[in-house]
Order: sequence, then C-alpha cells, then structure tokens
Amino acid sequence: RHGPICRKLFNKKRKPFNSLKQRLQGTDILTVRKTPQSKPQPVRKSNWRQQHEDFINAIRSAKQCTLAIKEGRPLPPPPPPAINPDYIQCPYCMRRFNETAATRHINFCKDQSSRRVFDPAQTAAKLASRAQGRAQVSPKKEPTVTSAVGALLQNRALDTPNGVPARSGKSECFLQLSSDGVTISFGIHP
Repeated sequence: RHGPICRKLFNKKRKPFNSLKQRLQGTDILTVRKTPQSKPQPVRKSNWRQQHEDFINAIRSAKQCTLAIKEGRPLPPPPPPAINPDYIQCPYCMRRFNETAATRHINFCKDQSSRRVFDPAQTAAKLASRAQGRAQVSPKKEPTVTSAVGALLQNRALDTPNGVPARSGKSECFLQLSSDGVTISFGIHP
C-alpha cells in the first residue's frame, strides 16, 4: 500500500533550502535577485587547421635538416615564419601582438620611438632578418682577462714548471707560456 506513495516522494525533486530568504522573511529588507550576465562571451574563432599545417611544415623542415646533417649536405633554408592574421602589427617596430598586448605595447613603443630616432635602413634590415626567421647576430667579442686575474694567473704559472700546477687531482686553471703567447687552460691534472 505504501509503494505508490513512496515512489511519488522519491520522484519529486526537492528545492534547495534558501536560508537567506528564510532569514529575510520577517524583516522589511527586499530580496535582491541577481541579474544574469548581459555581456555575452566572445566566441573565439578556431584556427586549428592553420596551426596543424604550421606544425606539419615544422616537422618536415626538421626532418630535412637532420637528413642534411647525416648526409653532410648544407642545411636547407629555414621555412618562412607563419604570420598569424589575428595579431596586430606595431607601426613603430613592426612586431606583431595579440589585441591586449598590442594596446599596451603600441603605447610603450610610441613613447620609446619619440625618445629614440630610428635609422630607416637599420629598421628595414632588422625586419628583413626577422622575416627570414634568423635572429640578428652581433659580432662576437674576444674574452679579455682583467689585469688582476691575469697577474694572479701569471704568478701561479711562474710558480709551476711548464704551467702544470703543483697540486694534483684538483681542478685548476693554469697558463702555458710559449713563444707565440699565453694560453689559459682549465682542467684536472693527476
């Protein structure tokens, strides 16, 4: 006999208890209803196909490079960098950024460009090197030895014959004195 009643009770969904409403019932405070968000979320355009193509092209160029290294051939030129159409180009430095970063960067770059005068030829060269995918390489400077370090190394080399340190089994820095100059070497000597 209790079966239909029990089924009816368990099939009915209970409303969750709202303690705030219960508390405010005896007072003159009006209940405030939350308004749903009126601003819709922007739907981002999916560009997975373009990303997939870029990824496959990167894999192919990497395979060509490893094959060229194994065979001893010169390396093939790097693939041109893919330009993202969603990015905004800075009119001052020609770099590309997403919307939020571009608004911040363009203001910053505008201030910087007003302080510093750019050489158009230099800017064009930088842009061309970026377009080819290569970083601009500055000429390497030769390492220099400061006078204090040089004096210390010379004293240590003069104390030891042929530049080999007296202590053995330790990592040392030593000088080799020869007719064509001074050679600084690092290593462990037995």
